[in-house]
Amino acid sequence: MTIEEKLRFFVIDIEEVDLPLNFNKIFGNDKPVHLEIGSGKGEFIAKKSAIEKDVNFIGIELKPKRIVTITKKLDPEINKNVRLIKLYVDEKINEFIPQDSFDIIYIQHPDPWPKRRHHKNRLIQNKFLDSLNKILKINGEVQIATDHPEYAKWIQKIFNSRSDFNSIFENGYSMERPQNHISTYFEERWAELGYHPTFMFYKKVGQNEK
Repeated sequence: MTIEEKLRFFVIDIEEVDLPLNFNKIFGNDKPVHLEIGSGKGEFIAKKSAIEKDVNFIGIELKPKRIVTITKKLDPEINKNVRLIKLYVDEKINEFIPQDSFDIIYIQHPDPWPKRRHHKNRLIQNKFLDSLNKILKINGEVQIATDHPEYAKWIQKIFNSRSDFNSIFENGYSMERPQNHISTYFEERWAELGYHPTFMFYKKVGQNEK
């Protein structure tokens, strides 16, 4: 299969489909749907979807070149439960994705924007979490990994200020790799330099749990 054929198979063009997206129609089944925001070079979604056959996966990326890079790692037989979208997650997300769509949202090693003047560019902000709240099911999880210690503290501070998410970890984070953990290119790259990931998992809570 050529890359052009694979792109037609895996990539959802939101300008050519009915909105909001109907995942039952897209995948042809009603299996749980997981979302990866920022699929990078595609290692995570390619390997995760090959292991978890009973889950459908949506990968979101903004850069067209990365969409191509991810697609090259996917096989229509092995990864038939994957689709990719070029989309930015913001307050307009429900124009594209129905409310309460996802059981798990993965965010693997988001750009830490380490300089203070660039902190406004960080992905994890309250408006962003407002958007995640819309598309995540009640009791669904946001699973985040970062190898930047200061950004990990930032992420915990943002989540701790909210009443709609509770940490799954008693102290708010874990340094132990989760079961069946899949390392990304960026994680392996920074591990070689002595930086190890912090894992932060948060559950969306219902009104009566707040």
